[in-house]
Amino acid sequence: MTSSLSLTRRGALGTLAALGAASAFAQASSTVRIGYQKSSTLIVVLKTQGTLERQLAPLGVKPSWHEFTSGLPLLEALNLDNLDFSADVADTVPVFAQAAGAKLTFVAQEAPSPAAQAIVVKAESPLKSVADLKGRKVGFAKAAGAHYLLIAALEQAGLSLKDIEPAYLTPADGRAAFEKGAIDAWVVWDPFLSAAQRQSQVRVLADGTGIASYQRYYLAATRFAQARPEVLNVIYAELEKAGRWVKQSPKDAAALLAPVWGIDAATVEQANGRRSYAVRPAVAEGLREQQRIADAFFAEKLLPRKINALDIDLFKPGAHA
Repeated sequence: MTSSLSLTRRGALGTLAALGAASAFAQASSTVRIGYQKSSTLIVVLKTQGTLERQLAPLGVKPSWHEFTSGLPLLEALNLDNLDFSADVADTVPVFAQAAGAKLTFVAQEAPSPAAQAIVVKAESPLKSVADLKGRKVGFAKAAGAHYLLIAALEQAGLSLKDIEPAYLTPADGRAAFEKGAIDAWVVWDPFLSAAQRQSQVRVLADGTGIASYQRYYLAATRFAQARPEVLNVIYAELEKAGRWVKQSPKDAAALLAPVWGIDAATVEQANGRRSYAVRPAVAEGLREQQRIADAFFAEKLLPRKINALDIDLFKPGAHA
C-alpha cells in the first residue's frame, strides 16, 4: 500500500474519482463509527453525556461507540474501514499508520501534555535513574506515546532499546505485571499513571518534560472526511467545548468520569490536571515532532520504512460548514 497524499498533490482525475466515491458514501452513511480508549477523556465525556447523539441528529447521523485497549489497534481498525473517526491517540501512533499506508486525515490535536506520561518504578526499587534501566525488563504499550518517551529518555541517558528487555503490554496487563514484580519498570500514561501513583507506592524516574511533548491527535478515515465534513465539524466543535469544560470544572468532570472509568474521583482529577485538553486544528507547523518520532522508530527498526510525517491530509474545521 502507498501512503496517503495531500489533496493538493493528487491528480485531477484522482480527485474527481475520490469526490465521486465520497458523494456516494455520504448518501449511504447514517452512522459515524467512533473508536476510543480509556484515556480518550473528551470523547468519553461526550459519550457519557449523550452530546453527539443530540448534536448529530439534525444531520441524520448517529454515533456508534467502539472501545480499544490502546491507540495502535484503534488506528488499525480505522485503516481497515471498521471505524470512521478515532478519538485521541498519542502522537506516536499515526506514524505507524502512515508507514502501513493508511489513508487517514488529521482532524484535531491537543496541545502538549508532557507530564501526563512517565516511567515509573516501585518505591523500594534500587533503580534511581533512567540509566539504571540497562539490562532491566520494562513494560509499555507498543507504538503508544509511552514507547517514544522510553526511546527518547534512554537516548538522553546514552542507551537504546537494545540495552533493555522490552515487554509489550496493554495498560491493564502492564499494571498487573508491575504489581507482581514481573517487570522492573513501567511506562504509562494517564489516567493509568495517576491510578498507579495513588494506589501503589511508586517513583517516577522520568516524565515527558523536556523529552517528549506528548500531543494527542484525533483522526478520521480520509474517505469519511471527504464525504461527511459537516459531521466532523460537529465533533470538532463539541470536543473544543468539552476540553474547556474539563479544565474549568475539574471536580464536576472528575465526578462524571470516575464511575465510567472505575477510578476514584480524586485520581481522575489528578490525571486530568496533567492533560491540556486544549483542542485545536491540526496544522503542519504543529506536527514537527512527528518527524522526530518517526525517525526514532525507524532507527530502532520498528517502522517498516522511512516516512515523511508531514505528508498527510489535514481537515480544516469550519471550512465545509
